[in-house]
Amino acid sequence: MSFPYSYSVLGLVPGLILTVVVATLVLYTSLIVWEFCLRHPEIRDVCDVGQMLFWGKKWVWYLTAIMFLLNNTFIQGLHVLVGAKYLNTMTNHSMCTVGFSAIMAVISFFCSLPRTFSTLSKIATASAFFTFVSVLLAAVFAGIEAHPARYNPDPNHIDPTTGAKLGGNPIVLVIPAAGTTFVSGMNAFLNISYTFIGQITIPSFIAEMKEPKDFPKALWAVTIAEIIVFSLVGAIVYVYTGTQYNTAPAFGSLGKEVYKKVAFSFMIPTLIFLGVLYASVSARFVFFRIFEGTRHKGNHTVVGWAAWAGILAATWVVAFIIAEVIPFFSDLLSLMSSLFDSFFGFIFWGVAYLRMRKADYGPGFYKRRGIRGIFGFAINIIIIIIGIFMLGVGTYASVDSILLSYRSGSVGSVFSCRSNGL
Repeated sequence: MSFPYSYSVLGLVPGLILTVVVATLVLYTSLIVWEFCLRHPEIRDVCDVGQMLFWGKKWVWYLTAIMFLLNNTFIQGLHVLVGAKYLNTMTNHSMCTVGFSAIMAVISFFCSLPRTFSTLSKIATASAFFTFVSVLLAAVFAGIEAHPARYNPDPNHIDPTTGAKLGGNPIVLVIPAAGTTFVSGMNAFLNISYTFIGQITIPSFIAEMKEPKDFPKALWAVTIAEIIVFSLVGAIVYVYTGTQYNTAPAFGSLGKEVYKKVAFSFMIPTLIFLGVLYASVSARFVFFRIFEGTRHKGNHTVVGWAAWAGILAATWVVAFIIAEVIPFFSDLLSLMSSLFDSFFGFIFWGVAYLRMRKADYGPGFYKRRGIRGIFGFAINIIIIIIGIFMLGVGTYASVDSILLSYRSGSVGSVFSCRSNGL
């Protein structure tokens, strides 16, 4: 539910165009991942991919492993943060926010304990359904209610909390507003990118698929559905709530308390499941390497279960800390996108394409394949450049936005009891 916010910053038309462009690039790079994994069935995860792409050096494997675990743990932290937002919203801040974050982390830890993806796959289906219901309700509620949250008919009204002008009918921008800062625009782009990018887990899933060749069918179906749902819901909620009343996540823009709470509540399975999924992927990664070749890997032993629980507990403790240190939904999304999606969403797969085509056709492959080779070469060079841009400029913009958010008083401080409810 970060798309309405992104559209309010970028403008509706550039936002929708960027949504389709990012989704298309992610689809294309995901197909590259799939092809690379089929060529190298020995690959178990993205760390093996990293080592294979960059000179076969072991230190690349370890560096990729660190980024892989940090990426997953940051995502867990995001879900701890949003879980605390939900509990604050539902209870009208009946407890210190740190306590709500701890409750979310503990619940997620226990839900992470199953050691097989088969168990999680059943939850994933329910999670996808409830997410669809949640965003659909948010769009419907935004359309049928008279006014968004914090509405004031006076266009010159000054918000007593922020000191900013906040009033009048919802303003919908077709293009970015004059004076939109680079930091705001970059954060909006990174928010959209984060939602689509998920190639980091593809090698792990393909390694466990019975028929890896069927993967593109699911990929196309998911991408088309994402473009339709994200674009429609983002645009509808933005049009009815406007630039001045928009929040991230967008549930906070709904004017009626019951609408906000009902729509947000249907997101609970996803809030828990996605954090659990990434925790499970991280735990499997560490667990399998510690107990490779031992009976603890595939059997139910005390040592095996103790180690599994200990690894999960460590990831959720770190996730809890991240949620308390960066308690801003939009900024945390942007930071994760710039630090990790730059590599796992773009750079890795541009390099993978170049490596595969060089292996097929030799040096200078782009010359031998005619226009197709030149086009493919150019597209993947652009993909690598996008990743480098996100890593450098995107990280700068994300950190700057976090500092600005602290200065503005959006939250009290790190480990603050102040409500972050919508």
